[in-house]
Amino acid sequence: MSWNFDDVPQREGTNSIKFDLRKETFGAPDVIPMWVADMDFRTPEFIISALENRLKHEILGYSFRSQSYFSSIINWLKNRHGWQVEKEWICFSPGIVPALNFCTLAFTETGDSIILQPPVYHPFYPAVESHGRKIIHNRLTENAGNWEMDFESLKSCAAQKPPMIMISNPHNPIGRAWTREELSRLVEICLDNKILILSDEIHCDLVMPDFKHTAVASISPEASDITITCVAPSKTFNLAGLSTSSVIISNPQLRKKFQAFTENLHVGGGNIFGTIASEAAYTNGSEWLDELLAYLDSNSRYVTEYCANYIPHIDPVRLEATYLLWLDCRKMGMTGKELHEFFVFKAGVGMNEGSTFGPGGEGFMRMNIACPRKTLVQAMEKIEAAVNSIR
Repeated sequence: MSWNFDDVPQREGTNSIKFDLRKETFGAPDVIPMWVADMDFRTPEFIISALENRLKHEILGYSFRSQSYFSSIINWLKNRHGWQVEKEWICFSPGIVPALNFCTLAFTETGDSIILQPPVYHPFYPAVESHGRKIIHNRLTENAGNWEMDFESLKSCAAQKPPMIMISNPHNPIGRAWTREELSRLVEICLDNKILILSDEIHCDLVMPDFKHTAVASISPEASDITITCVAPSKTFNLAGLSTSSVIISNPQLRKKFQAFTENLHVGGGNIFGTIASEAAYTNGSEWLDELLAYLDSNSRYVTEYCANYIPHIDPVRLEATYLLWLDCRKMGMTGKELHEFFVFKAGVGMNEGSTFGPGGEGFMRMNIACPRKTLVQAMEKIEAAVNSIR
């Protein structure tokens, strides 16, 4: 079957953060929105049909997650990523960002430090600091467009004996799909220093051709024992508004602590439609995802080639995973504020400015390319015209 990713859905007037809050966010109501990490593609019809079928039953009372819900997650992770998990390992969270905060509170104490690897997904920072914890920066290194973990720095950070490291795997916003070898080195350092690994793997399904996702917990039984893994169908199938995620913890002591925390907050119930959509996605979504990945890869290549041919002042970092393209704009010689204002008010394109992702993000912009090609072409032409106007 073939799906139409070229169709441009109408998102204005739907209480969409990405579209309907453009004026509040950028000061311009008509920018092309390429910031919030959801996709401008229609949710697959096999998910919509499952939701419609559930609506035929007109009672929306308390419900639980059935065996088929758990089986869909287990089978998906095994078939797509070669990771065998057990039902009892799977805990519920109403989103990945809440899970990051829950884990900070459940596994660390006030005054503790947590290692982050900036530039990194900006909600990591309040997940640490808003709860009275401190950040230790293990900055990624960059050389000629190649981004890597700095393991010597990580060893120094680990020597401070923080109880936890929070990582983005695949990495947002850099777009790296960390290799098994890289993650194995990280695991070794964490094992040596008794550091828990909180791995945000929400983008695990969005890996481009020629690359592979490795779940940290799949590396070895020892790695699994110290890893808390966060996954969700929300990025893969455009279901962020249904607030349904999984926190996978094989270590029974850690799992018991996490579940006790969420039960005390009464956030473990979830909602009927999130459950239905998740199961439908993981049960029927493999072929759709394959076609989505081909489309996203084509979009990534289009932007890269366009910049090489027409906007040499912008160098996109090669996209290995996610649908978030990390644009190196340092040749433009602008501050973060100047870049933000240039893209919004000169080019009419709303993106995320790099410094919001922490140290190392200065001079970069994050572009969401999960949109129909027509939208992407329009954005690139507007950026080209704006760059030419100042050169």
